[in-house]
Amino acid sequence: MESDIEKRTLRRISWRIVPFIMLLYFIAYIDRVNIGFASLTMNRDLGFTASILGFGAGIFFWGYFLCEVPSNLILHKVGARMWIARVMVTWGLISACMAFVDSPTSFYVVRFLLGASEAGFFPGIILYLSYWFPARHRAGVTALFMAAAPISTALGSPISAALLEMNGLMGLHGWQWMFILEAIPAVILGVVVFFYMTDRPELAKWLKDDERAWLVKTMNEEASNKAASANHSILRGLADLRVIALALIYFGTSAGLYTLGIWAPQIIKQLGVSSMTVGFLNAIPPAVSVIAMVLWSRHSDRTGERTWHVILACLAAAVGLVIAGTASSVVGLIAALTLVNVGISCAKPPLWSMPTMFLSGAAAATGIATINSIGNLGGFAGPVVIGWIKDQTGSFMGGLYFVAGLLVMSAALTLLLSRSQTKKVATVDVVAH
Repeated sequence: MESDIEKRTLRRISWRIVPFIMLLYFIAYIDRVNIGFASLTMNRDLGFTASILGFGAGIFFWGYFLCEVPSNLILHKVGARMWIARVMVTWGLISACMAFVDSPTSFYVVRFLLGASEAGFFPGIILYLSYWFPARHRAGVTALFMAAAPISTALGSPISAALLEMNGLMGLHGWQWMFILEAIPAVILGVVVFFYMTDRPELAKWLKDDERAWLVKTMNEEASNKAASANHSILRGLADLRVIALALIYFGTSAGLYTLGIWAPQIIKQLGVSSMTVGFLNAIPPAVSVIAMVLWSRHSDRTGERTWHVILACLAAAVGLVIAGTASSVVGLIAALTLVNVGISCAKPPLWSMPTMFLSGAAAATGIATINSIGNLGGFAGPVVIGWIKDQTGSFMGGLYFVAGLLVMSAALTLLLSRSQTKKVATVDVVAH
């Protein structure tokens, strides 16, 4: 039963923090996957094959991988306000440079640098939420934050398609205008972050005294209760087998997410519709997934169950990919892509509630960053394999089946991790008694 002070405090910090970080992720996700819409015309203008597009889209995640853990450790030390501001301004400027790529090499270099510059944003926000929200509320809050990704696809798809229509204005291609105009908000919001974001509850002057005292006390108690079993050191955050298992689980979900982000416009386009129609059709699946994601994560918070909420969602996404591989009508394809969107979106919030259950301090910073950096390499594997298979076979089917297999792997690993944790707890209980 929530007390009055708890309700008031959570309501206030939720309204202060959640809409703002959703806006930040909204912009981040558009800049990360707008290459999917640019490819509708850029491929022809620059002579890019599906393999070149897949590799260039995916190499983003190698830059991300290499810089993720150092970036999150810096955030833990200097604070989210300063570091997130730096991240956003840098990635905004580099994203705008995508407008000037003119060869596969320049395409690969800019995408790699974009990944390196954006590294630390997503796991930094996940870590930031663990400073402000008690564990029992975290999946629901994480879901709202992550809902920005499908929302950005739903709203960003028609916008990106419309920007492609600016072709020829001032001598620039439509895809060049798209990259430039969609990069500007990141730079502006980076400046806003510096003045708006508060690093820790202790510094929150916008909370009433009793609310701030309750929040600081609650978060400190939670940290103390976790101290006996949680790992705190940087090395333990990197070496914990549970972290590696969660990273591999996240690998499959990331492959699914970026398969949608990069390739869904192309998959829809092959049915013979216009770019503007692609924009509107591509908005339908993520719009549905936002509702499902929030409801699913709230159910996970209410029941306290994480494992099966991840497993069932991953399997649903895998089934959707298999159906999408054989769909021959617009209605059938959009229905299949909706199932994929719902599954992937629903899997992530309960999954991200797991690491801070056994990690804290610097170990949480490194553990979350490790999960995100290794896991996001799925964003390289999925698009690259799909592009290669598309060039070899002329079809998306084989690549979609490959990504479906990765999601089944994620479901299986989640079950294995849960079973091993159950056995570990049982062993501890036996020893204690």
